[in-house]
Amino acid sequence: MNGRLNISVLGAGAWGTALAAALAHRHSVVLWARDAKQAAHMTNTRCNVRYLPNAALPPELEITGDWSWALAHASRGLMIAAAPMSALRALMQAVPATQPLWWLSKGLEQGTHALGHEMAAQVERLGPYGVLSGPSFAAEVAQGQPTALVAASANAAFREQAVAAFHGGALRVYSSADVVGVEVGGAVKNVMAIATGMADGLAAQGGPGAPGLNARAALITRGLAEMTRLGVALGAQPASFMGLSGLGDLVLTATGDLSRNRRVGLLLAQGLPLVQVLSQLGHVAEGVQCAQSVLERARALGVEMPITQCVVQVLMAEISPHQALLRLMSRDARAEGF
Repeated sequence: MNGRLNISVLGAGAWGTALAAALAHRHSVVLWARDAKQAAHMTNTRCNVRYLPNAALPPELEITGDWSWALAHASRGLMIAAAPMSALRALMQAVPATQPLWWLSKGLEQGTHALGHEMAAQVERLGPYGVLSGPSFAAEVAQGQPTALVAASANAAFREQAVAAFHGGALRVYSSADVVGVEVGGAVKNVMAIATGMADGLAAQGGPGAPGLNARAALITRGLAEMTRLGVALGAQPASFMGLSGLGDLVLTATGDLSRNRRVGLLLAQGLPLVQVLSQLGHVAEGVQCAQSVLERARALGVEMPITQCVVQVLMAEISPHQALLRLMSRDARAEGF
């Protein structure tokens, strides 16, 4: 399907705005903002000042605070939920159950520890659904810089429709039937980015025994092992974690300067309390929100995730980033593997 489609993006945060802007050149796109005043301001200034201040929005992109219009616009097209994980369930419930739906959310829901596809089943969505994920800083997508994504759905026709709609220009889109693997990768990589940020923050402080690039490489590699173990235990295909939503997103989020989760780790390494870190950040860092949920899912399945456990303990102020590093380095030797 290469024709022009009606697409509604529900959520005017950084990623929703960036994707809507990227698609508006080829499709009829409506971006819905929960705050009507924000929608009006974006329409007038052609800029999302809060989330993407350096990106001009294309004139073709329509922006609205009218929920009914956004739903009607995509009733025979594609609808994309662009919300933090904490708001995804509410959006799923608000969209008609038969409406095909994609989401951009990465993480696990607090309390239920559910992934997106598990939420979709719980709220009894009847239309096809799936997740669009991969290594993608919103600022780069909004600027038209090359980006590769993966569209994962159990419905083959639905994911191929998404590839046809999204693939083009600066966006390269692959398809996957492994929804579990893609979602686990998108959730766990945020936790690992916090860990890597803490190590890099300690490295910047220097001193005897300070971690360096060797430690960063080890954390990313063993973080990938943790991600894979949890995903396989939940039914994912191991190969998925070598792809865009696994290794690709992990490397980007753990090392990229635009990563909010990495920034959390850097600030924690400076000794700042979490509440101050989040205040400085000003945006949602999904790794903070879902780290405990990742650990709880792993424990329930008997999956060992020592890096995740250390991140949770630092976030809860039970240990310092330096103590977390010492704990990881003092673990017993073992054979390498997943």
